[in-house]
Amino acid sequence: MAVKKKKITRQRARKLTPLDRTTLKCIEDEARRIHETIQKKKKPEIVFPVRSLKNVTYDRRSGYFKLGRGRKRRDLTVNSVKAFAQMLRMMAASMELIRTDDTATKREAYYNSKNWGDAKFKEQTESDTVMDDIEAMFSLHKVSREQLRFKPAEHGGSVTGKLIIIDHDIETGAKEEIDCTRMGSSAWRIPARVEHLDFKTDADFVLAIETNGMYERLASHKFWRTHNCILVEMGGVPTRSCRRFLRILSDKKKIPVYAFVDCDPYGIANIYRSLKVGSGNAAHINTFFCVPNARFLGVTPQDIVDYGLREKDAVHPLKEVDIKRAKDALKNDPFFQTHKAWKKALEQLLRMGVRAEQQAFAAFDLNFVIREYLPAKLKKPGSFLP
Repeated sequence: MAVKKKKITRQRARKLTPLDRTTLKCIEDEARRIHETIQKKKKPEIVFPVRSLKNVTYDRRSGYFKLGRGRKRRDLTVNSVKAFAQMLRMMAASMELIRTDDTATKREAYYNSKNWGDAKFKEQTESDTVMDDIEAMFSLHKVSREQLRFKPAEHGGSVTGKLIIIDHDIETGAKEEIDCTRMGSSAWRIPARVEHLDFKTDADFVLAIETNGMYERLASHKFWRTHNCILVEMGGVPTRSCRRFLRILSDKKKIPVYAFVDCDPYGIANIYRSLKVGSGNAAHINTFFCVPNARFLGVTPQDIVDYGLREKDAVHPLKEVDIKRAKDALKNDPFFQTHKAWKKALEQLLRMGVRAEQQAFAAFDLNFVIREYLPAKLKKPGSFLP
């Protein structure tokens, strides 16, 4: 027990970062405001931003969906007293995590509530909702869930190539340099928290790749060496930590991010759009988790034509869900409505009635994408879709 106590004391004595101090102040101020309102025998309320596409605007200058002024309020009533108590307990748990330089997964946060008495959660969906509400509330002060020290139990993505990542030892705080060119047959995995990372690189660009299979092919053939770049595996819709990592890397090193995804409405309107400008439902965190300078390298509808993928029988018909998603993007999404090039591309895709995966170029040969497709595309970055 003595050893354990000594470890906790050392963690709590650590120097808080400016970001930690800001987060702690936000929690303390909100708790104090609620307490003082109750002391005055008034009903406290909690204010949240409305999270929907209707409450965002696409700011072309900043390059991402910005949260509008829509707000909703939750009063303390007989029916909401438990939710209020749960929010306060979770805020307290966040403060403890920050002070001890620790983190908790969303699942751990749920089980941790089992010692909260009547305020405990019955299901994780309840704790996830409270966590989302707290993040939404503090997002108005530029604080994200990661800064509150809660994280999802998910794979953040893999990284290899011309990049040295500067991390620190959890116990000693000493700096550690991780060379992503020397990972053997493995790769560096993006952690849930990336705010503390720094970088060294002379790479010309970052290639963000949708699928693990394509990432593995490019990494195993050391595509990053011949094209002086950094490879990042997104694994479908990129996780929060993956998007935040790309954003910080791009901002700190002033390096462009090129997205290499499938040519279908999901790859375009979900994966790429989420990476570049965020989403309506998560508008309160877009300022942290989107990469405004990302560009769409491919696969584009015009690539299907130029490379004769239809003639190679390397395409698939658009499904009803694909058609609906593309039409919805054209009708309701301010990002696609703003950029005429994207409007033209989606309309072309609908006319063609087919979609193509990034692996479709294997119809020529397995390494055609390395030898022909990507080198040809990279010679004309000015032609990439916005």
